[in-house]
Amino acid sequence: MGRVAAALIGLALAWAAQPAAAQGRLEAQYEATLSGIPVGRGAWNIDIQDDVFSAAASGGTIGLLKSFTGGSGTGASQGRVVNGALVATNYQASTSTGKKTEEIRITLDKGNVKESAILPEPPVDADRIPVTEAHRKGVYDPMTASLLRVPGTGEVLSPEACHTGAAVFDGRMRYDLKLDFKRMETVKAEKGYHGPVVVCAVYFAPVAGYIPDRPVIKYLSAQRNIEIAFAPVAGTRILVPFWMKVPTPIGPALLEATSFITTPQPPRVAKTQ
Repeated sequence: MGRVAAALIGLALAWAAQPAAAQGRLEAQYEATLSGIPVGRGAWNIDIQDDVFSAAASGGTIGLLKSFTGGSGTGASQGRVVNGALVATNYQASTSTGKKTEEIRITLDKGNVKESAILPEPPVDADRIPVTEAHRKGVYDPMTASLLRVPGTGEVLSPEACHTGAAVFDGRMRYDLKLDFKRMETVKAEKGYHGPVVVCAVYFAPVAGYIPDRPVIKYLSAQRNIEIAFAPVAGTRILVPFWMKVPTPIGPALLEATSFITTPQPPRVAKTQ
């Protein structure tokens, strides 16, 4: 169950990162449920400035799931804003389950992985499809990839927002994600955002760094009913997930914002002598 939850959270944080615009902040709280039963809670903070950006998330299991596979995790990405594009330079993630803790670190340069490490180093598995140097080029880390930008100057929330895809490397696995438009909806958080969202279908395709016989990989690859609703970060053309729905063999899994507070940031004023 813990690995399935981790895979779903990973999907929730990964799709095409595109050039950003303007400046804004997001402070959000999420709750995860399985068949209507709360199983996890998390927080997500995003800060987009004129020349730098940062994004950080944390969460952990609660309730019945914590009794069986108590776990927690954090993830963060930092980088520069270059000609309006979010260019990540560092990604870190840490997960803890029971007595086991694992850290992932990635250093990037213009979309290419320069260094990556898993600590402690996992044993070699002959069944795992190897990740080559070619797989490490032209990719996004999962956290930066969570920032979906709508190009142009028109409506931010539109079907065109879903016409995208991404190559993602999470430190262990290289996979592709493709989005397609489904519909428009209106949402209301318990605190913060109340308004429209664009709902996209998400399709997952593993490329390397995975074990083909793993049931969770087979299941996610075959899924055609995963949906994500995106809401805007005020002051920007960036969309982030408000909720994500994934069918599972034991009932629907839902990750949804309970608090979604987003504010535009004023442009920095250049210093003069």
